[in-house]
Amino acid sequence: MASKKIGLASWRNQPAGIAILRLWLGGTWVYGGWAKATDVSFLRTSGPNSFSGQLTGYIGHSPISFLLKHMLEHATLFAWFVMLSEFAIGIAVLSGVAMEAAILGGFSVSIILWLSVTYHVHPYFLGSDLPFAAAWLALFFLWRSYSRAGSRGRTSALGGIIPNLKDRREVVGILGVAAGAVIASLAGGSFRPKLKVSPTIVKLVDFAVGSTMPFTASDGSPAILFRTNAGVFAYSAICTHQGCTVAYDSAAHALNCPCHGAKYDPANGAVLSGPAPMPLSKIKVQISGANIVQI
Repeated sequence: MASKKIGLASWRNQPAGIAILRLWLGGTWVYGGWAKATDVSFLRTSGPNSFSGQLTGYIGHSPISFLLKHMLEHATLFAWFVMLSEFAIGIAVLSGVAMEAAILGGFSVSIILWLSVTYHVHPYFLGSDLPFAAAWLALFFLWRSYSRAGSRGRTSALGGIIPNLKDRREVVGILGVAAGAVIASLAGGSFRPKLKVSPTIVKLVDFAVGSTMPFTASDGSPAILFRTNAGVFAYSAICTHQGCTVAYDSAAHALNCPCHGAKYDPANGAVLSGPAPMPLSKIKVQISGANIVQI
């Protein structure tokens, strides 16, 4: 059966339509994982380009915001899961390992991305996630029909979707896909550019008690620094509603978002009012000698 072929053998004698979809979808998913693995910001705990920052931007306008909020609590863990999943799905589709399960995984990822990122894109065809979902679904039925061509008897609805763990070759293939995803993720890390950012934010003598100033955090994101009699502290200036940049209003003694009216308490970053679902992220700073630095 064609469904049992893996590696180069899985590409032989298959219809051109299946080959095109496998190459495009599998290659795109591997590229997506590689782009995340080599991104200096994606796995960071904060910043507009981090997974956490992206989730923050989606919360408030996504129909699955309730799920995204829970993901935000463990953003780095989910960032690794997303990256490894993209590699694994792409490698599995290109190598022919656990094909139907991998294809449905790609379809699921596309649907989640649609509900998270492009749900409100109009007209709908301007967003890429629904077309990708349709392509994955088409590949599923094309592959299912092709892999069962010539087989005798009827196949159960779940046949081929759930990997056969009694098949030694299939188990080895799945382990190989998992190992490939991990190796690719770790290899991508070696290609990340090194950020050359000085930890010094401002000289202590130039920042008196009671002062406030915006600055750029080490990950390139906007932030706000405060100094009181108790010491120095800072917050990300990225609004947790939809990612706008907040500013300090000394008259109102609050951090205000100009986009949708969210207000934050400068004492602890907590939400005072407005649509923001979570407090501002804290940024670690301290006084070091004659300077105030990010740590």
